[in-house]
Amino acid sequence: MNPNCAQVLGEKCYARLEDVPVPVDIVDIFRRSEFVPAIVEAAIKIGARCIWMQEGVIHEAAAVRAREAGLFVVMDRCILKEHSAAR
Repeated sequence: MNPNCAQVLGEKCYARLEDVPVPVDIVDIFRRSEFVPAIVEAAIKIGARCIWMQEGVIHEAAAVRAREAGLFVVMDRCILKEHSAAR
């Protein structure tokens, strides 16, 4: 999802999670923390399974809301670093 681009690295972008035409497993958030609650609500609405907030992205209330809705939540961590460390 990228509300400001039509395409990134050859992949189509969508302005809203609700516009993505396929199931979404992980919503990886690279937005400022004040945008997190709305993104979490959209992720819940589309049935995503995980919210991942990148380094510096922290919103405790939104994390609680996501967990209460059954989503797995990671906050303030880099998905690339975590993946590399797991190897």
